[in-house]
Amino acid sequence: MAISYNKLWKLLVDRKMSKADLRKAAGIAPNTMTRLRRDEEVTLTVLNKICRVLDVDIGDVMEFINED
Repeated sequence: MAISYNKLWKLLVDRKMSKADLRKAAGIAPNTMTRLRRDEEVTLTVLNKICRVLDVDIGDVMEFINED
């Protein structure tokens, strides 16, 4: 299973928020944002910070995709 953060990027566009704005608001390190952009795993703590800043559920920012 692969991870996709496409929902997060679409949400940011809808809210007219940049990735840099999200990073600053959530207190996320630059290297963690790079991991998100590459659809790599990040900790639940990071996902929780993002969800709190955006006031959404985890399913609104990420999803698992089958690699068949």
